[in-house]
Amino acid sequence: MLARIAAVRDQIRPSERKLADYAMAHPGDVINLSMAELADRVGVSEPTVARFCAALGCRGFREFKIKLAQDIAGGMPFLHQDLSVGGDVDADGGVPGAVLAGKLFDRTIATLMQVRNNLPAQAVDRAADVLASARRIEFYGSGNSGTVAEDIQRKFFRLGMPTVAYTDSHVYFASALTLAKGDAVVAVSSTGRTRDILDAVQNARKAGADVVALTRSGSPLADMATVSLVADVADDFDIHSPMTVRIAHLVLGDILSIAVALRMGDTLQERLKRHDRAVDAHVSERAGNS
Repeated sequence: MLARIAAVRDQIRPSERKLADYAMAHPGDVINLSMAELADRVGVSEPTVARFCAALGCRGFREFKIKLAQDIAGGMPFLHQDLSVGGDVDADGGVPGAVLAGKLFDRTIATLMQVRNNLPAQAVDRAADVLASARRIEFYGSGNSGTVAEDIQRKFFRLGMPTVAYTDSHVYFASALTLAKGDAVVAVSSTGRTRDILDAVQNARKAGADVVALTRSGSPLADMATVSLVADVADDFDIHSPMTVRIAHLVLGDILSIAVALRMGDTLQERLKRHDRAVDAHVSERAGNS
């Protein structure tokens, strides 16, 4: 929930932003306040508190407090504990290895736990059904998201499914125009607002293809997709910020590929055995000729 608050902070009204700042600074206090008490403490109206909860995807103030309490019970997310210039250096001007490793591992683990706790099982099932029944799957992404798209595509390629990954915006824009009903796209975008990705997804949907999005909740991409698996990660995208959203999307890709593999059953197992035998034979032949 704290990651989600940070993610939507700049998109909500100024009065709601005051609530966001207070909740991130004093989460332990918030869970012990009534709606009226919180409104009075922050200096906003109760309807503003209700709108704030709705903007976070909660059905009310009670659900908001429950999810916030789960954050606290599971360990506070490490949103504000990244490396800072001059703040973590040792006597030699470097960052101690233990500090570096600890902070990067802590933030990544906290992020994965947040994504796990907010991942609806029905969304995973629906996305897996779409991909398992697809005639062809195309994977789109740019920059770091393009690297993730290529990684996930390789997993689906090994399942014997017709797949391709495109990271060039001109190519995936044009390719989406060639799709049809029964095809699917997996679109990866950490912000869900990349114009090139949105244009390509729009082309795919108009062509009748389904779209599975790995993105941020409430984003234009999430709204356009057939089904979305969201990772609301607070990333500052500066040189000291670990790209935890990339790790989260890679794990979501693993979940999808395994879910689809399980749907394929014994047919896939036989295919994988034939694949492994062919690879072993090829390696042995090359070794014998060298």
